[in-house]
Amino acid sequence: MAEQKTILRALAGETLKTPPIWMMRQAGRYLPEYRATRAEAGDFLSLCFNPELACEVTLQPIRRYGFDAAILFADILLVPQALGADLWFVTGEGPRLSTITDQSGVDALKPADAVHEHLSPIYQTVRLLSDALPPETTLIGFAGAPWTVATYMVAGRGTPDQGPAHALKDENRPVFEALLDRITEATILYLSEQIKAGAEVVKIFDSWAGSLKGDEFDKYAIKPAARITAELKRMHPGIPVIAFPRGAGERYIGLHEAIGADCIALDDGVSAAWAAANVQTGGCVQGNLKSSHMVTGGDALVRETREIVAALSNGPHIFNLGHGITPDADPENVQLMIDTIRGS
Repeated sequence: MAEQKTILRALAGETLKTPPIWMMRQAGRYLPEYRATRAEAGDFLSLCFNPELACEVTLQPIRRYGFDAAILFADILLVPQALGADLWFVTGEGPRLSTITDQSGVDALKPADAVHEHLSPIYQTVRLLSDALPPETTLIGFAGAPWTVATYMVAGRGTPDQGPAHALKDENRPVFEALLDRITEATILYLSEQIKAGAEVVKIFDSWAGSLKGDEFDKYAIKPAARITAELKRMHPGIPVIAFPRGAGERYIGLHEAIGADCIALDDGVSAAWAAANVQTGGCVQGNLKSSHMVTGGDALVRETREIVAALSNGPHIFNLGHGITPDADPENVQLMIDTIRGS
């Protein structure tokens, strides 16, 4: 059956008449059934670490919409937590972490293989999903890219410009690079365990890659992603990898080869026509409808969805948003997008 899964066919380089579809954050707060399950769990982290409930919220958008892939319900900050960082979530504000700003902070981190025990409930969620998903639905595992994870570990929270991480990088390069290495090592092990548990594809989310410029983009966005990809493919020959260096702009060009990824996910800062001419030539691309269309809907959603499908129709393409769906999205607009793509 794996050979027939449309996501896997696109990742292998096949051009399909109708692109397969899934959405970043497709299991989330825009769905009433998700909100009910999260209330049952008590809080976000409890939901992440409850395999049965995490499996349930992962399955909810598959039941409702029939997406071609399910993505594991978890969070990119579970890796720093496994390494020993304190992690908690503030209602309405997002995650908070204990900060690392010097060598003593890096030295206090646990070894990379701490992910094995601490994240065992996540691997159990993957196993449950592998059994529960429809046979045509691909299971995607994921992790945050080292740079993006590091920005949270240094600042203790999300920031508009990733300023604290840039400051540490500029002022104490050895400490910054030691932290990045530890995250990279842990991420390889974490994704490998997801694959062992049943993930058929893995995705590396570098949400803040765009704040790295020039050689630093190469050194701290491309190189860690390439290292993770190479190690995973060495340990798990044939595993497809999707890389998402959000905000890369013209640097999207050549990233299939530079990272070794089977697919490059695109944000909505580039046009689909530009991507077809400059990025899709290297392999499968994913994206890239503006998330705001899931809120506003209407003719603009239909028009831009059709434009993206048409622009990327001559090569391998997985339809997705340019970033995650937002909590204020209308579930009916998701259905409109899917119907537009599938021709209903």
